[in-house]
Amino acid sequence: MSKSNASQSPSASELISQRIAELGDWRAETLSRMRALIQEADPDVVEEWKWVKPTRPGTPIWSHDGIICTGESYKSVVKLTFAKGASLNDPAGLFNSSLDGNVRRAIDIHEGENVDASAFKALVRQAVALNSSGRPKPSKKAKG
Repeated sequence: MSKSNASQSPSASELISQRIAELGDWRAETLSRMRALIQEADPDVVEEWKWVKPTRPGTPIWSHDGIICTGESYKSVVKLTFAKGASLNDPAGLFNSSLDGNVRRAIDIHEGENVDASAFKALVRQAVALNSSGRPKPSKKAKG
């Protein structure tokens, strides 16, 4: 048996699964459900693990031609932040956090709340389409 596998770092997907297991409460169920919905909406999604700091173990990221969203968990909320959320059409009104920014939008999910699966998957698909369109980021030129 080779020891090379033991020295390899866990994959991002394994780290996300570990994070979900560590939570072990309603946040684990919520993050796991949202992860499954992201994967259903975009079977080609790439899972990443970024922004590891001494004070923070890292953040789950779902990407396709750029970041779709992050999945963070706090004591009272699971937060899904869409990197380009301000550019997405949200007819179901899922975005309920970070609404003042020019780029990002987030969905805060509290214990007992249930996010509309079809509306969420539509947001994911829109984010993928936006990332894949190659549209440049909005310029910061003064409006004239």
